[in-house]
Amino acid sequence: MTESKADELQQEGLRLFQEGLYDEAIRRFSEALEHFAEDGREVEAGEMLNNIGVIRRKQSRWEDALESLTEAHRIFARVGDLTREAQALGNVASIYAVLDRKDEAIKSWREAANIFEELGDRQRQGETLMALGLSLFKMGRRQEGVAAYQAGIAYLERPTLKQKFMRWLLAVQTRVLS
Repeated sequence: MTESKADELQQEGLRLFQEGLYDEAIRRFSEALEHFAEDGREVEAGEMLNNIGVIRRKQSRWEDALESLTEAHRIFARVGDLTREAQALGNVASIYAVLDRKDEAIKSWREAANIFEELGDRQRQGETLMALGLSLFKMGRRQEGVAAYQAGIAYLERPTLKQKFMRWLLAVQTRVLS
């Protein structure tokens, strides 16, 4: 099977993104989006919107990022791609948090964590709960934040050294306070 024009544009966009040429990458992803949409390849079109949203987030273009990521989420939900839907929700939540739309961020992270739980993806469920926990903690909801973070870190299948240390530290804290 030969690569379509949309696939070529997507690969070019990824290359440009990796080189840090964000505006050019957005142009390629936008072109690929049009081709994927014309070909009826909704999942791939959603991926292009997600890529555009991630770049806009890196550029601190929060409202633009939110628009792209929200549309990507809608597409993934409509086609029933739960993994991508949850990933897009997590991305949307991170934008809501930056925009100080805390309740929407918390709701989105919880929805994403629930989907990952449904899928049995403990690693991503844990990462999502940790992000939720940090956000709750920063909002002053310390106990709720620590509980969510602790639950998240327990789910991680491949924790980093820092995460292993935090897991140990939280376990010690729980034993001391019990």
